[in-house]
Amino acid sequence: MLTPLIPEIGHFALIIALLLATLQATVPLAGAATRRPLWMAYARPMASGQFLFLSVAYACLTASFLLDDFSVATVANNSNSLLPWYYKASAVWGNHEGSVLLWSLILGAWTFAVSRFSRGLPRDMLARVLGVMGLVSVGFLAFVLFTSNPFARLLPNPPADGADLNPLLQDVGLIIHPPMLYMGYVGFSVVFAFAIAALLGGRLDAAWTRWARPWTNIAWAFLSVGIALGSWWAYYELGWGGWWFWDPVENASLLPWLAGTALIHSLAVTEKRGAFKSWTVLLAISTFSLSLLGTFLVRSGVLTSVHAFANDPSRGLFILLLLGITVGASLLLFALRAPRVSQRTGFGWWSRDALLLVNNILLVVMTITVLLGTVYPLLLDALELGKISVGPPYFNALFVPLTAILCVFMGLGPLANWKQARVRDLARRAWLSGVVALVIGLLAPLVYGGEWNLAVTLGLVAALWVVLPLVRDLWVKSRDSKGRRLVGLRRLSLAHWGMVLGHLGLAVTIVGVTVVSNYAVERNVRMAVGDSVEVAGYTFTMTDLGQRRGPNYVADTAHLEVRRGEETRRFTMTPEKRVYLARGMPMTDVALRPGLLRDLYVAMGEDLEDGSWALRIQFKPFVRWLWLGALLMAGGGLLAVIDRRYRRGVAAPAPERQPREVNA
Repeated sequence: MLTPLIPEIGHFALIIALLLATLQATVPLAGAATRRPLWMAYARPMASGQFLFLSVAYACLTASFLLDDFSVATVANNSNSLLPWYYKASAVWGNHEGSVLLWSLILGAWTFAVSRFSRGLPRDMLARVLGVMGLVSVGFLAFVLFTSNPFARLLPNPPADGADLNPLLQDVGLIIHPPMLYMGYVGFSVVFAFAIAALLGGRLDAAWTRWARPWTNIAWAFLSVGIALGSWWAYYELGWGGWWFWDPVENASLLPWLAGTALIHSLAVTEKRGAFKSWTVLLAISTFSLSLLGTFLVRSGVLTSVHAFANDPSRGLFILLLLGITVGASLLLFALRAPRVSQRTGFGWWSRDALLLVNNILLVVMTITVLLGTVYPLLLDALELGKISVGPPYFNALFVPLTAILCVFMGLGPLANWKQARVRDLARRAWLSGVVALVIGLLAPLVYGGEWNLAVTLGLVAALWVVLPLVRDLWVKSRDSKGRRLVGLRRLSLAHWGMVLGHLGLAVTIVGVTVVSNYAVERNVRMAVGDSVEVAGYTFTMTDLGQRRGPNYVADTAHLEVRRGEETRRFTMTPEKRVYLARGMPMTDVALRPGLLRDLYVAMGEDLEDGSWALRIQFKPFVRWLWLGALLMAGGGLLAVIDRRYRRGVAAPAPERQPREVNA
């Protein structure tokens, strides 16, 4: 019977995966350096083998959870026999050990995908890319095996039942959120590997950006969806109705997203104009380094957060060492190689090149702002120089104005020409969009809220200024050379439509943030059966209080009948207060009435012991636009990936200098 041996099989598969990653990290790189084709050919089979054995290891850990094998410490500490099967499957990554294994599996999957779908790359370039990714895999697999073994046993006396999965993680959003986030984090290792390979080979030309750009867009899209899912989870699961609270772990995912956004735009300029070559490489290194920094922050135990895995400091030291080696070696290589392959490309002050450069600088400044606010308190505490708290006032005071300035240049970008542009021409193309954005931004708050609101006006103006120049640009491109008749938009590339969709997504998110931040209504009330309360034009009446039992919890449930104004149509909302049996931990399960233009949100607080409960009732206008915008941005990134020229760039053979045949 193989069931008792499943953890051992998984552990053995991990060891083999580490050995294969070591071969992948050394032999192909040595082959590229010495021009040995046979050695370079090792890259693909090693990548496939590593992914295969990582899949076996992950399947073994999943089986241990599903079979309630509480002799495995990870299972005993993070599962329970009463836990539904789908939460047992997600509990695999709901802990430190399993999440790092998932990180390594996804890295193996990205490596395998590059080996399969980059057959058009020059042989030496592909060997270097897969070799660099192998080096990263060696670091993380060593981390898993030597500090975070997910297959460690509790023998000879395993517990009869498990401690249960943290109730905060027993949620559909948390089934999807971590894999999406890791796909983004780990996906940036691909562009990092391309950048390092280009430096090693002295090939910082437009070709490497064309190869790297689709992978970067895919990783950025996954990270966008992962961040949006995390925000959505915090909104409905934590019971307070907030969608972002500048938690350090939230910031850890925002940092590579901001740097990755700058990287996507920089890759576009390098590919089209041959400019920003060194800057693009530096952004590639920085983006992946920030992904590793996020991994360190979450798993080092230096943070206290509902998102963090607080573990022993030796694990954090290992990741910090890995981060230091990665950043240090990459920057040293960049310092040695970038000056030799850099190339000066001139452009005017008001050209699209210049506007994209300004946008890049602003995104980097925003990244540094968030990084300082996140890391500075930790440094002070580590150096015993005191404790300070950096919260929303700091981030909002700096991040919001920078976002507004970014929108100004984003709006100008589609209107400017490459290389050279005149201010007069730019003003002629931009004035109508600016006037329309300003008029709508000034009037919309009066129509919606009944009184003028400066913050809402600025947010709407910024969002419209991003969108309206795109509309004008599409109108111009849809007409013939004399501007007389429509000729259709089919001639525009999918990459262009991806850019349009991405910018539209940002505008939609800005509208959501602005409106919900200024027009949300919240009331904390005391209610018993028969009581009614009015919030934002809706009347909430408590009709019943009851209890029910779930698979691994008991819940107090309130039934609220809701109607709007004098309307006769009614609906019911049923918030719950749950207590999970294994841990005795109370949790709030909010009741949501979602809508495109507003959410109604009810959360149960405490039992006030006289038949009444404390309730938090909220009216959240346009809050769904936050996540709709993120999905549009992610969709734009994916749309650009399927552009025909990138499929050619990845799949078709590229001209290359054939290496000298040398006997292996």
